[in-house]
Amino acid sequence: MNLQSPKATIQKSAQETFDFLCDIKNFETLMPENISKFEVLGEDKFLFALKGMPEIVLKKKETEAPHKVVLGAAGGKLDFSLTANIIEITENSSEVQLSFAGEFNAMMGMMIKKPISKFIETLAANMPEAV
Repeated sequence: MNLQSPKATIQKSAQETFDFLCDIKNFETLMPENISKFEVLGEDKFLFALKGMPEIVLKKKETEAPHKVVLGAAGGKLDFSLTANIIEITENSSEVQLSFAGEFNAMMGMMIKKPISKFIETLAANMPEAV
């Protein structure tokens, strides 16, 4: 399953946006309102839970300054990645698009497609204010 968020325009340089997304503590400010738990587990790992959903642990897997930050599942039954692609528009503005990729069986895919789509759309929508 591959899903993409709408592009979010950030009034910061690509490097500033990249630095913000590399600091995993900042993901708390991007989370939806229905978050029930957020906990930093280390320099590159955090746990979060949305109401009615299981806890998910994300770990920073890859960075490519200043264009890409990849988070992936850290354990658990589901293997997926969340990639932030950062495009420099001008010296003081950038664009971010989130991509979610994961291999799921058809039943699981049907169950999680809508909540995951809404989740990455919310993260992207919260970026212009948070960064």
